[in-house]
Amino acid sequence: MAQLRDPQVSAYITRIGKRLAAVAPGAKYPYSFTVANSREINAFALPGGPVWINRGVLQAAGNESQVVGVLAHEIAHIAQRHAADQMTKAVLAKWSLGMLGAMLGNAGGAGAAQVAGALVTNGVFLKFSRDDERDADRVGLQIMRSAGWDPRGMIGLFEVLRREAHRDPGAVEVFFSTHPSPEDRIAQLNAATARSRGGIRDTADFRAMKSRVLKLPPPQSR
Repeated sequence: MAQLRDPQVSAYITRIGKRLAAVAPGAKYPYSFTVANSREINAFALPGGPVWINRGVLQAAGNESQVVGVLAHEIAHIAQRHAADQMTKAVLAKWSLGMLGAMLGNAGGAGAAQVAGALVTNGVFLKFSRDDERDADRVGLQIMRSAGWDPRGMIGLFEVLRREAHRDPGAVEVFFSTHPSPEDRIAQLNAATARSRGGIRDTADFRAMKSRVLKLPPPQSR
């Protein structure tokens, strides 16, 4: 998966990601944040801290809280150990524990994050259960609130997904193949944020970042 190598965009996402990770529950993983140069609206988390967010999210989002909602959700998967559990299941479905041990040994101490990245490159993708997704929504909302953003941004992102499903189905195809339908999750999020007030919704930094992304050469297709 190709990385979007733009220092300003990367710095913006890393700044937000670190602010969210600082208030995430659980172990203090070495979280990292990378923008994938893909038009698809998607993101994924790997065990140990790596979070990837596609350029398509940045282009489609209408405000900063929507981008933050995506990052908070993925951080929650890591914090709640969903990513580690699903990676183990995915590896066992494709290879034996012995092969995994050999891969870890060949990593030369590079660590689980690098091995996880290699597994994704070789066709091991994480598909979380509905319970995991609901849990990541719940914890993600808590992370957003604690970090100072409007948690309703997570709902806004699902609305963007519904819109893009009609306007550009190819941009959301992978998301819908690896995530439950957003319909029931929107209802649950609406209930969870019914009394939410305040929090950051948008910033000049987001608008500058989005303007910059839209002026870059077109991203690659999957």
